[in-house]
Amino acid sequence: MTSPPRPDDAHPYLRAASAGIRHHARALAPSDADPPRPVDRPHIDVLHAHLTALLQLLDLLADHTRPPHPAAGRHLATAHTRLWQATTEVHAAFHLLPDTTEATARTSACHPERLPEGPPVLTICQRHLAAGHVVRRKTTPTDLRPHTTACAR
Repeated sequence: MTSPPRPDDAHPYLRAASAGIRHHARALAPSDADPPRPVDRPHIDVLHAHLTALLQLLDLLADHTRPPHPAAGRHLATAHTRLWQATTEVHAAFHLLPDTTEATARTSACHPERLPEGPPVLTICQRHLAAGHVVRRKTTPTDLRPHTTACAR
């Protein structure tokens, strides 16, 4: 029989992922020496991949939590829906950023359009469609509508 993990040893990969995000946010913070760099499509693609992985995790957590603790499971399911809304906005932002594949294709021998999974613009769309399929199986269209929290003026 093994002893339960200590709280500081529990879920080391989640802690590492969180630390990586904090490090990345600090690296992006503008300093006096370096002006802020614009965000590019590969950056948003990686963020979208992270968000879809979080969607899968939240979905599993909600499913495992719901039977013994229905109220907590509902809160996790609501968080899953809100995260899906954020993922959708990140996906939309990806398509609004300028495409730099033409410039990189001329300067590099690498041809992303020849990758087996397709060009990166299709990879993010395939990932988003797969995540959307899972989300739509468990939520209603009303749940997926963005909720406005701003007060009317």
